[in-house]
Amino acid sequence: MQWRSIVVALVVLRLTVSCLLWLAFGLGPSWGFNFPLNFNFNLHKIELFKQDDGESAKANSWSQRIHGHGDAQCRTSCATKEDSPKKSYLSLFEGDRDEYDRRYSSFPDTLKIKMKGMAKDMFYFGYDNYMKYAFPEDELNPIDCQGRGPDVLNPSNININDVLGNYSLTLIDTLDTLLVLGNVSEFHRAVKLVIDTVSFDKDSTVQVFEANIRILGSLISAHILLTDPKHPFGNVGLVDYDNELLHLAHDLAVRLLPAFENTSTGIPYPRVNLKSGVPPDSINETCTAGAGSLLVEFGILSRLIGDSTFEWVARRAVRALWKLRSNETGLLGNVVNIQTGQWVSKQSGLGAGMDSFYEYLLKSYILFGEKEDYRMFQASYESIQNHLRRGRESCNEGEGDPPLYVNVNMFNGQIMNTWIDSLQAFFPGLLATKNPFYLHVGMDILESLEKNAKVRCGYATLHHVVDKSKEDRMESFFLSETCKYLYLLFDDDNPLHKSENKYIFTTEGHVVPIDKRFREKQWNDLSPCEKVVPDQETSNGPFSNNSNCDRIPEERRYSLPLKSVYMRQIDHMVGLF
Repeated sequence: MQWRSIVVALVVLRLTVSCLLWLAFGLGPSWGFNFPLNFNFNLHKIELFKQDDGESAKANSWSQRIHGHGDAQCRTSCATKEDSPKKSYLSLFEGDRDEYDRRYSSFPDTLKIKMKGMAKDMFYFGYDNYMKYAFPEDELNPIDCQGRGPDVLNPSNININDVLGNYSLTLIDTLDTLLVLGNVSEFHRAVKLVIDTVSFDKDSTVQVFEANIRILGSLISAHILLTDPKHPFGNVGLVDYDNELLHLAHDLAVRLLPAFENTSTGIPYPRVNLKSGVPPDSINETCTAGAGSLLVEFGILSRLIGDSTFEWVARRAVRALWKLRSNETGLLGNVVNIQTGQWVSKQSGLGAGMDSFYEYLLKSYILFGEKEDYRMFQASYESIQNHLRRGRESCNEGEGDPPLYVNVNMFNGQIMNTWIDSLQAFFPGLLATKNPFYLHVGMDILESLEKNAKVRCGYATLHHVVDKSKEDRMESFFLSETCKYLYLLFDDDNPLHKSENKYIFTTEGHVVPIDKRFREKQWNDLSPCEKVVPDQETSNGPFSNNSNCDRIPEERRYSLPLKSVYMRQIDHMVGLF
């Protein structure tokens, strides 16, 4: 049944969202912007339980709106009703503290140290076994304790071949995590191994998006950290280092460029062969995230080497996608034909196939300072709030379904389905909270992974959170993202927190400083392209949205993100109470 699938998805979401939440600690108020982003962490579909007075929940439900009821109430964000008397945000939490407040409003330092050590041990158990049993292959099979490379016998096995290119994927993807954990000596050893053993001159057909975020992004990040004169991790410079990682990144990017050729729209092909370019049987369909999430890595590379080519093709793809958005809703679809510009999938949402497109609009603006990127993000955010958000009008009061971002038809905003995947966690992951509640969630993640995913030589892929069935595969992002975010969640003294410089994480979790040199171009305007959105700034400052949910005030920072009654409701929904 549909609700069972949703409950399973929600459990996965709850166990993943705090990892991406770590973005907040690198992107918080120190940006210098005042972004009132108010994303909802509790995204669920289920009927409300009866209230204590015995009255049933009223029909302010997005589930009823699927059948056409109450559509006018849908187009709102976390706002109180206009005709309601204004209340202080704090008044929503008045009353005696209950077990939820007592449980989640603090996180002892001793427990934080324990969890930090547990995350570190988790990383090294996976990393050491990869180096022992799998290197130089791409991934570790943690159950059989063997390495894994591309499936050469079955080229159509894109689940494997899109990611594995026979280029020591896990080692490269893990480079900056070693520095985050403070292991300079192993970082140096790993860098030397990459320089000495990795080549991209391979007969491997890979997905452009995956090669970009996992390989190109990591090489760029490691190069920047090696040569950063500010030395956030101490003097980690490598004797005789001659920009080899940057050269490797450049070589890979050149091999990805054919994806942008012979396409009528400028939107790239999804796959290339690292030796021969676009395969002759390549499909003409790609997802929005895959084509529109290249700008951070390609843009940094262009600005490091002074060659506009890479940023130009990535930005051209973003502009092309943007022009194809719906005139009615402002939304984009999920899958597009790169030759005709026709939407193959008209579903618009925040999960797989679309997630990092929105993420990179904001991060590109932060890195490069291009107002065009910001304006696209702002317009996207308003469209998302207007057409994707369902549930009760107020975040923290009233009856009705909890707030939920659904999947809709991009042209009319009608609900197509209400399922949620873990990749949708990127959206709330853009918000700055530092609330101890999420330390408890992070602890739950650590303990659950240790209990349910740990096997003989690493951490296996968990196929089902109910029956705990496993696949013999430890993907590279487990070390580059999951372990890194969990470690940083509990490591208050990490240089990423203490450094005067500020950082963002790429969508693969690679560390990139917010550096003024990335806002400087060594070339003239990329192209005489028309403006994609109006030039003028909004009247409300650098960011505006239609939400009236105030940012959490300082005095509320150590309390629950939602009132206890709603926390209890959600725990009941997912079977955690």
